[in-house]
Amino acid sequence: MKAKHREQLAELLSSGKLIKTPGVYDGLSALLVEQAGFEAAFLSGGSLSFARFGRPDMGLVCASEVADTVAIIRDRVDLPLIVDMDTGFGNALNVQRTVRDLERAGASALQLEDQVLPKLCGHMAGKAVIGCEEMLGKIKAAVDAREHDDTAIIARTDALGVNGFEDAMERAQRYREAGADALFIEAPVSSAQMTQIGQTFGAHIPLVHNLVEGGGSPVTDYDELQSLGYRIALYPVALLHSFVPRAREVLQEIQRSGNTQQMRESMLELSDMNTLLGADQLLAAGQTYDTGS
Repeated sequence: MKAKHREQLAELLSSGKLIKTPGVYDGLSALLVEQAGFEAAFLSGGSLSFARFGRPDMGLVCASEVADTVAIIRDRVDLPLIVDMDTGFGNALNVQRTVRDLERAGASALQLEDQVLPKLCGHMAGKAVIGCEEMLGKIKAAVDAREHDDTAIIARTDALGVNGFEDAMERAQRYREAGADALFIEAPVSSAQMTQIGQTFGAHIPLVHNLVEGGGSPVTDYDELQSLGYRIALYPVALLHSFVPRAREVLQEIQRSGNTQQMRESMLELSDMNTLLGADQLLAAGQTYDTGS
């Protein structure tokens, strides 16, 4: 089953429907996404930086930490996993090593962006982008390095917020010609821009869009996004944006009262967690290897 996640993503991308893809950052978040019935998940670099390191999305995560996380998630879930590989962590040769490492760990698709290293969150001010020719080399390097043709290479450009819309559109076209399997033009500022992106590319190559709470996307409705020709809707930090306020409430209650009794109705218990995580199945599997029984 797990060997087919790339083929599953390829089938989803060719289906013509918009894929709802929540951001994940560890085994539990990926398991929750799978159990909720989603068809794919997104290992968000922002979510990984937020959750694992308590740091903003400012290029502080390294390639080996991403690969470790991919391996942990792939060991727990079967669903296709789109992986944020930031800038590829260096030049074209670094990109090739990163592709090999992440593909080996279990990535189904890899998102590569054209920001200057170290990168910033796509919705932060102060971004800078590398030259188009350098990014073309990185895309070609990524395509050459992948072992499986079904490992999709998603080319993301952040040029819109740096050089303007026309440059972003020109880059996207050239990235497509270089071999990218999907395009991601980050942070459009108007529905007119999104409409033009869809009209230009939607019939030819899958398009990706970020739906970040507070990110300022001009289109947030699923049906409208699909009608514009987009095929992947990323919700990169939705889980964490929901988790943090609730976590603060729990911590404040513990600080106030020294217990969680007033919040128990909205909390899981230990037995609930064990059920969710499959403790009974693990115990049963262990018994099959107990030669003394």
